[in-house]
Amino acid sequence: MAENKGSSPLSLAVSFLIGAATGFVLGLLFAPASGKETRQKIKQQAIKTGEVAKEAYEKLTEEAEKGIKVVKEKTQEGIEAIREFLEKKKEEYARKAQEKGQTAE
Repeated sequence: MAENKGSSPLSLAVSFLIGAATGFVLGLLFAPASGKETRQKIKQQAIKTGEVAKEAYEKLTEEAEKGIKVVKEKTQEGIEAIREFLEKKKEEYARKAQEKGQTAE
């Protein structure tokens, strides 16, 4: 059976928005108001929920972009460290080969 290590922020936000919208709509449907008033309230709440969802999406996108930037930077740092290491080993190998060549003469 697969382990559930927690929900992502996006799925939590979507679940919250769906629950809030459902609760609001059910509340309006059972509240004593005319059909026109109820439809108007549902429309207004749908607009608000859409705005909240858009803001949450923009924030999540911004955070993902920051994360990608950090990963790129760390990857570049790792590549540079590997290059430096290989260059040092190459120099050491050349020096040892040169030393062996001089002692063999």
